[in-house]
Amino acid sequence: MNLLRFIPIKLTLLLILGILIGGYWQPEIIIPLISTGISLILLGYIFYRETRASPFSFRTSNSAMFTILVAFTTIYIGIFAVSSTLSKNRAGHYSQYTLSGNHIWKIKVDESLKSSAYSDRYIIKVLALDHEVTSGKLLISFPLDTAIQKLRVDDELIVYAELEAIAPPLNPHQFDYKAYLENLGIENQIRMRGNNFLISPNPVLTLNGLAANFRHRIIVNLKGTDFGTEELAIIQALLLGQRNEISAATYDDYKDAGAVHILAVSGLHIGILLLLLQFLLRPLERLPKGKTIKLIVIVGLLWGFALLAGLSASVVRAVTMFTFVAYAMYLNRPSNTFNILALSMFFILLVIDPLLIFQVGFQMSYAAVFAIVWMYPLLEKLWRPKNQVVKYFWQLLSVSIAAQLGVLPISLFYFHQFPGLFFISNLLIVPALGLILGLGILVIVLAIFNRLPDILVTAYDTLIRSMNTIIGWVAEQEAFVFKNISFDAVQLVLAYIVLITAVFLLSKPNFKKVFALSSAIIGFQLWLFFVSYQARQKESLFIAHQTKNTILLQQTGNHVSALTEDAIGLNRIMADYEVAERITTIAQHPIKNAYQWRDKKLLIVDSVAIYPPAYRNPDYLLLTSSPKLNLERLIDSVRPKAIIADGSNYRSYVVRWKITCQRRNLPFHYTGELGAYNLDDSN
Repeated sequence: MNLLRFIPIKLTLLLILGILIGGYWQPEIIIPLISTGISLILLGYIFYRETRASPFSFRTSNSAMFTILVAFTTIYIGIFAVSSTLSKNRAGHYSQYTLSGNHIWKIKVDESLKSSAYSDRYIIKVLALDHEVTSGKLLISFPLDTAIQKLRVDDELIVYAELEAIAPPLNPHQFDYKAYLENLGIENQIRMRGNNFLISPNPVLTLNGLAANFRHRIIVNLKGTDFGTEELAIIQALLLGQRNEISAATYDDYKDAGAVHILAVSGLHIGILLLLLQFLLRPLERLPKGKTIKLIVIVGLLWGFALLAGLSASVVRAVTMFTFVAYAMYLNRPSNTFNILALSMFFILLVIDPLLIFQVGFQMSYAAVFAIVWMYPLLEKLWRPKNQVVKYFWQLLSVSIAAQLGVLPISLFYFHQFPGLFFISNLLIVPALGLILGLGILVIVLAIFNRLPDILVTAYDTLIRSMNTIIGWVAEQEAFVFKNISFDAVQLVLAYIVLITAVFLLSKPNFKKVFALSSAIIGFQLWLFFVSYQARQKESLFIAHQTKNTILLQQTGNHVSALTEDAIGLNRIMADYEVAERITTIAQHPIKNAYQWRDKKLLIVDSVAIYPPAYRNPDYLLLTSSPKLNLERLIDSVRPKAIIADGSNYRSYVVRWKITCQRRNLPFHYTGELGAYNLDDSN
């Protein structure tokens, strides 16, 4: 099937291209605004000119100029959509004001995040800055303190605090939490260190807040029953979109079993809910205009469920997508499925949030659904068993394989692992997921009215515990969980090219498609050879950042020599680094006082503050473990060209050393602020 013959798919791809350009270019809003305006005017002029002679004969589809203008206009709209979300282009955004020092902020809690080991965290909306109405989103954290009550959605606060930047990753290949938050529209944070805030007694209620309060009431009622702790956490995730109480061990089990998608209210849940509603509301079709009434009721219930689940990004995109799917089912035109999916994506990116395209959940949701719609019919045709039970499980397996193939490159790129037994998890859990969701909705409804019978609690608790047991058993088969798979952006693109050409070949084989698939596979292999060669040639030495620890990493090809005394701390640093750099062996060595790296000398002074007396004029002086010394005297003695302080030092010492270096006009690098120090990148 030639997907590009569908106009909505073409327009959606062009919009995505514009969003990607705008996301990396980040222009001032005036440029895309003028470009979009001029393109729309030209489009209108050409449309008028070509239809003037015969108003009811639309021949613009045959006009090359019109087609080109539509393409460029869609790209400009994508660029404009992204630029309009940038803080620098939004009048009244808090970033437009002077932000140094403490300020009075009026804020509103928009979302409660999972607490860390040290703090409670929330996403907040800015209402006012120093009594001036402003806008924008921030991350705010409160130290864990039993004296401070937990905040809830819609709570409004007046805080006196200083705005802080969100730190980028301090070591190579670490997860970039700063970039992740920027894709959510969050660029700064506030860290509360005292009680310098007031909670407003009469906050303005919003729809999101009312839904949060409703969820809280349901959760309180559920906690008053005999559900187990882990079972209740899964119920909250499955039905209410609240994953904050799932333990790390349970989450890892679902991830290793290839069933983590079950824990997020997303396309799978909404799709099953849509099918249940289609079945339960079928009697409405007997009424006059019954199909229309049924569509309206289904869409209303889907969005009601989205509101109950907190209107998170994953829920909104899933419900939006399946609202369009419900309309396609109403039209009863299966050939329109690709058009409907493309239109739903176009609508979400243009109207709701163009930055969703950069979020892994959005990418995986649409990749899975497109793969199912496109690949499932082909896989299902490979074998047509006559036994109905076998046929059902083959269809289920085909859907699972199609979805997994659709998201496999994305999963490898972001998570670097592949659950080999995903099909077992899906075959065992997905058939029962309709029952789990349907029974769960009944549990929620009865819990709202405090009419939840013990027998239903016991039955549902047993059902959820059984699901957890199955997932745990699958996750225990560690030999089938392939982890630490190196997979870069080029491999991501090439993998999808291989996948797409394979589907084309499977749908209608011919020599050209065999040649295209073979070329794609060869291209993928050549890239693997190239990156492997690059990895073998690489040599580097850098000083990593880790609190209360000193780590130097010397990479020679696929081998790393780690200079540190703390093996546990080394494992945390190396987890992402060895995957990204394709490291095969790691050796740990104790730290010495001095090193020679190529033509550069490194002198290390630790807490003992002893160094080789004959060691003079080093290129770098590394201070570790908070040595008690007179830095002025040390500088005069050894005369280093640059001074580095790592995360093993007290902050107060680092501040004092930095001032000394500034006074002596000596380069100073603190890894806690500037990140790891690569000796190859220095001048």
